[in-house]
Amino acid sequence: MGARADLHDGDRLLARRAIGWGPPWVRRAAPVVQEAAEHTKLWWATAGAMVAFGAWRGRVAAAAGVAAMATAQVLSNAIAKPLYRRCRPPQEWVPSEELKERPDSSSFPSGHTAAAFAFAGAVAPVWPAAGAACGVSAVLVAAERVHSGAHYPSDVAAGGVIGLAAAALVRGAPYLLRLRVL
Repeated sequence: MGARADLHDGDRLLARRAIGWGPPWVRRAAPVVQEAAEHTKLWWATAGAMVAFGAWRGRVAAAAGVAAMATAQVLSNAIAKPLYRRCRPPQEWVPSEELKERPDSSSFPSGHTAAAFAFAGAVAPVWPAAGAACGVSAVLVAAERVHSGAHYPSDVAAGGVIGLAAAALVRGAPYLLRLRVL
């Protein structure tokens, strides 16, 4: 149980240090990132832009991204969160201006991060340049979730793993279905 306690303590220490950390511009940028990621608006807007300006590659990338994002949302929010109830970081760690946006659902895993990594992970094989841009955005979303006090670092890491697993599942689904039919 010592290793588990060390992980728990390290997770709390990293969260405590990350919440509210950084220069003033980080404080100003974090709410913009949070608002863009709320209700997956950033990813829906990105998918729309891909469809509008990306020709066939954009349409395929957008479809893969949306399918992976939806899969990640189900896996993280409908399955994992109810199975593992975890309190969010303590309110006294979070600056007062951040508390009004604080979710009341389980902290583990981060659904925002799962959606972000799923979208980026599914787009990248189809359209690498767009996938790289989405990947940068996904990392910013993950960092913001810890910085705002909404999640512990392990919540965000688990969300990233779930998102990448959802992307792999969506990419592999046509092949798996073809094997099943044959």
